[in-house]
Amino acid sequence: MTSSSSGRLALLAAPLLFVAVFFLWPVAAIIARGLSSDGVGLWQGFTGAGGLGLVRFTLWQAAASTLLTVVLGLPLAWLTARVRFRGQWLLRVVATVPFVLPTVVVGVAFRTLFAPEGSLGFLGLSETVWAVLLAHAYFNVSVVARIVGGVWSAIDPRAEQAARTLGAGPVRAFLTTTGPALLPAIASAASVVFLFCATSFGIVLVVGGSRLRTLETAAYQEVVGAFDLRTAALLALVQIAVVVFAVALSGALRVRVSRPSSAARTEPARPAAAPGSPSCWASR
Repeated sequence: MTSSSSGRLALLAAPLLFVAVFFLWPVAAIIARGLSSDGVGLWQGFTGAGGLGLVRFTLWQAAASTLLTVVLGLPLAWLTARVRFRGQWLLRVVATVPFVLPTVVVGVAFRTLFAPEGSLGFLGLSETVWAVLLAHAYFNVSVVARIVGGVWSAIDPRAEQAARTLGAGPVRAFLTTTGPALLPAIASAASVVFLFCATSFGIVLVVGGSRLRTLETAAYQEVVGAFDLRTAALLALVQIAVVVFAVALSGALRVRVSRPSSAARTEPARPAAAPGSPSCWASR
């Protein structure tokens, strides 16, 4: 074995050991604990913990939160990308603040706001799914604004202006020019927001209280409240499956919406790098 090969193996040893100890080992322990029988079948343990309802609510609230976040984030993305005004940098900073706040802080703020004695208590949204959706939208709206706004600011507005000149209305001009170019960015932002909402813990636990439970909060309550490690591990295992499915679906969605049309001009193929060349190693 050459010295260069030994050096590469030495460089790989530390991160591989870290991944094995702090990722693979805990995940394997969760899988082993969740699949253990303890006298109760997997399906019985899953349904006994209300697993089907937890999966439905987890996916439903994540999808609804994502839709609400995208609807609220697109105008903010347009404002930061297309409108120039004094203090625009301050708006971008303020819009980013909710995302960097701890989720428990956001949850406490919304719970206080919608409490019966709170400023918006008259709306009757305390410990309701609407409070959770609004809190998720507040927390994640900056993700949509930054991802979509960054792409929007790089799109040439002359195509939309040309469509308006040719007689298209503002909506049709946007949908035929700028809209398709924004679809990959919107899909990417929606995918990230969906993953955040599907694995949300602090907001659901604090804002939803004991009435609303997702897979994340149910697993926590099984450990802290009932000290049922097997059921908690089983719910965590289902949560892992949900996350893997969401990641695969979001990846397929991004590929689908970002695929160039047949009318698009394709770039000439680059010559293949010779084996052993630096560019070949970089591509690998």
